[in-house]
Amino acid sequence: MSNKLTKTNTKFHQTDRKKNIINGVLLSTFLIATPFLFYIYKYAPAETSTWETPFGTVDSGGFSNVQAYLHALFTKITFVLLTGIWFLTSGNWWKYAILVPLTMFLFQLSGVINYKIQYIDEFDFWYSLPAILPILFFLMYISYRISKRSIASDDLKNDVDEEIKKILSDDL
Repeated sequence: MSNKLTKTNTKFHQTDRKKNIINGVLLSTFLIATPFLFYIYKYAPAETSTWETPFGTVDSGGFSNVQAYLHALFTKITFVLLTGIWFLTSGNWWKYAILVPLTMFLFQLSGVINYKIQYIDEFDFWYSLPAILPILFFLMYISYRISKRSIASDDLKNDVDEEIKKILSDDL
C-alpha cells in the first residue's frame, strides 16, 4: 500500500514540476518580449491623428499624432506589466513596496487613456498619494516588527550556538 502512495506522490510531484517549468518558460518568454512591446509605437504613422488597424481605429487623443500616443501608452503598459509581474512573483516580505510604483504607473496609464486630462504625468503622484500612504505606513510597521523579532532571534541563535559548542566540547 505504501508503495502505491509513493508512486502516486512521485507522479504528482513530477506533474507539478513540469507545470512550474512551463510557467517559468512562459514568463521568461514574456519578459524577453517586453522590449518589443516597448517599441510597438514605431510602427504607427507619425503624421496622422487616426490610424486604421485590423484591431480597430486608434485615435491620437490629446497627443499630436498616433505615434506619440502609442509611445506614451505602451511605455506605461510595459511598466505596469513588469511591476505587476514583479509583485506577483516576488516571495519577499517587502513585495508590497512594489505596489507604490505600480500604483503610480496605473494612474499614469489612466491619464494616457483618458486624453481629456491636460497634464499626464504631472499630478499623478498627488492622485496616487491616498493609495500609497497606507502602503508605506504598513511597510514601516512590518519593518519595525521584523527588526524587533530579528533582534530576539539573533539572541536566541547566539544562545543555541553557545549551547551547542558547550555540548560538543563536553563530549570531546
